[in-house]
Amino acid sequence: MPVPAAAVFERLGSFAAVDTDQDHTGRAITEVFTGETLGTVPVGTAADVGAAMAKARAAQVEWAARTPKQRAEVLERYRALVVENREFLMDIVQAETGKARWAAQEEIMGLMFAARYFSRVAPQLLAPRSVPGAFPVLNRASVRAVPKGVVGVIAPWNYPMLLSVGDSIPALLAGNAVVVKPDSQTPYSSLANAELFVRAGLPRDLFAVVTGPGTVVGTAIVENCDYLMFTGSSATGRTLAEQCGRRLIGFSAELGGKNPMIVTRGADLDKAAKAAVRACFSNAGQLCISIERMYVERAVAEEFTQKFVAAVKAAELGASYDYSSDIGSLISESQLETVTKHVADAVSKGAKVLAGGNARPDLGPLFYEPTVLADVTDAMECGRNETFGPLVSIYPVDSVQEAITRANDTEYGLNASVWAASKAEGERIAEQLHAGTVNVDEGYAPAWGTTGAPMGGMGISGVGRRHGPDGLLKFTEPQSIVVTRILNLDAPAFIPQDKWQGLLMTLARSFRFLPGR
Repeated sequence: MPVPAAAVFERLGSFAAVDTDQDHTGRAITEVFTGETLGTVPVGTAADVGAAMAKARAAQVEWAARTPKQRAEVLERYRALVVENREFLMDIVQAETGKARWAAQEEIMGLMFAARYFSRVAPQLLAPRSVPGAFPVLNRASVRAVPKGVVGVIAPWNYPMLLSVGDSIPALLAGNAVVVKPDSQTPYSSLANAELFVRAGLPRDLFAVVTGPGTVVGTAIVENCDYLMFTGSSATGRTLAEQCGRRLIGFSAELGGKNPMIVTRGADLDKAAKAAVRACFSNAGQLCISIERMYVERAVAEEFTQKFVAAVKAAELGASYDYSSDIGSLISESQLETVTKHVADAVSKGAKVLAGGNARPDLGPLFYEPTVLADVTDAMECGRNETFGPLVSIYPVDSVQEAITRANDTEYGLNASVWAASKAEGERIAEQLHAGTVNVDEGYAPAWGTTGAPMGGMGISGVGRRHGPDGLLKFTEPQSIVVTRILNLDAPAFIPQDKWQGLLMTLARSFRFLPGR
């Protein structure tokens, strides 16, 4: 597929929520594969965020007054537009990130899954529910899910559609407005979806994309929103959590990961080795839930390593807007520098390169080979720190228990993968791992794609969950309404106070409290 024309990017840029009457500095957005300019987007200001927030709050009042079913109808129309425009959306995300097309398709599928799941469950999850009152005869109680108001979304560059719009979908269905700060390298991925939202019938001010730096736009969003959703590094997550804590607003975040894979004797090594290439090198390893550590039972370690290394070397590295490449480019000079430093540091301290280990400027300015290391220790930069690039280390272990212990020996706890002799053994191992999601006989995609199940991190890998009922209800405040009928708690005139209090105690002791619907 060709890169969209400059006029397309100019059109998408018009959906940025900035004051068009004011002069803005422009930021050029480049095609990662070539370094050529795709277009220029305005650099937003704190004033732009303030204006977008004010418009969003006004639009949210009418939107919240709609029923969940009516809101779901808009999101279903959006989903149909995503399907219809999927090739165009993949072109945009590839141009901005440099990922392989199959990895770009993961983003489109994620948007489809999110819109479908939350549209279907929102009417039921958001419906008022009854609960037993303190005194069931005298009290009738119900609980409502009230929208937070304006949700701020600070999105990363690695999956710029899925991790901006995918998180906005449940927030919108819950009755909120959303103001998004896309990463400065990948604004068009969010802007393209803003256009589709408008075409689907979503009020334009309800989903605002303010382009600009995190220090300005991101800070202003945190200072003005009613709830914050963030995806990024654990270090930045800590800072944002502190800022949200000072304002006493809710905060949810998916943060970093140093994700393990366990392979035991008896596992299907051919299948595991092939799938591990995807698990380790999707989006050139620039994925919070990708695998960076592999613990292989010693009895099969040599055989598995041979098969995995052969599969890695056979993977096609290249720049293409079709499915001919298995692995794409890194996104920036800083990512290339990090990977290069991690590999050089490990090799200088005794690690062995089994595959890869080189930059590939012949393919494009930011390509780096998928790299497999052996003999990695904690003294090396890549030993315990997240590389976030095409680098994985293999560790032979003497037992499954050692693999579990070493897999859990980390501050992180985002995702894990298990390959065992049977599904039952794989599940037993999974239950012992300190990770928010665990995939048995796969790497990461099935757990991510199971939108009905919560997804998020333990340890320093995150706060809260996306997906599942939690992924919708976190964007609401529960409000309890209790109606007193017949009598209130004051003693009737004809009953002495001591007798009345004794009667209340008798009633309290005799009632059987049942869970609400």
